Amino acid sequence: MLSDWGHVGFLLLLALIFPLGGIAFSWMLGLLKVRPQAPDPIKEDIFECGVETEGTAWVQFNFRYYYYALLFVIFDVEAVFLYPWAVSLDQAAHWFIAVATFIVI
Repeated sequence: MLSDWGHVGFLLLLALIFPLGGIAFSWMLGLLKVRPQAPDPIKEDIFECGVETEGTAWVQFNFRYYYYALLFVIFDVEAVFLYPWAVSLDQAAHWFIAVATFIVI
């Protein structure tokens, strides 16, 4: 029987085997000429929801949008921590100070 670290090692091994196996399988299909390899400008064109793109694919966004994304991630993580506290609210009232400190920070 494997120890606890043996299970972790087994899962890490599987995490390496599956992606590398898929890449190797695709590479072998390319060598056997099963996979099409004809480059075409239509194939290399950017596809977005069936509508032809206008302009270039690289557009620089305003940096202020990253602040909104960062605030969303912060409050989303806060909600993840607040949900278990709300479920176990009747069990431990002394956690209120810890959660209040977490919200203030």
